[in-house]
Amino acid sequence: MKRKASAIWRGGLKNGRGNLSTESGVLRETPYSFSTRFENEMGTNPEELVAAAHAGCFAMAFSAELGKAGILPDSISVTATVSLDKTNAGWTVIASHLDVTAKIPGADKAQVLSIANVAKLGCPISRLLKANVTMDAKLED
Repeated sequence: MKRKASAIWRGGLKNGRGNLSTESGVLRETPYSFSTRFENEMGTNPEELVAAAHAGCFAMAFSAELGKAGILPDSISVTATVSLDKTNAGWTVIASHLDVTAKIPGADKAQVLSIANVAKLGCPISRLLKANVTMDAKLED
């Protein structure tokens, strides 16, 4: 299985502009720039897209692991926060933190949190990042 996305960049780093597209068409010439990446201009950036990929991947991995244990969640909510920092090697994604809330009536909290940790290690995007992937997980009543 292969998935594709493309980027086109025009101009210099600080005053140039680019756009991102995905093979599925979900992103179609979506603009991004230095300002949307390193400042607070509205728009997307690569790190935000990595965060979205990590959140979505983990939610599915967690659901799969719960399913293996015979547990069906009502809902799983995940927010991934990707940290970009300037290191000696240059700008680097140094971490991705997952905030997870699961609604699973009657579930054993310790079992669910253990399953969440298995999912964190098994999520393909977690393995891709090779960054320090951390997580806070909680069970919603």
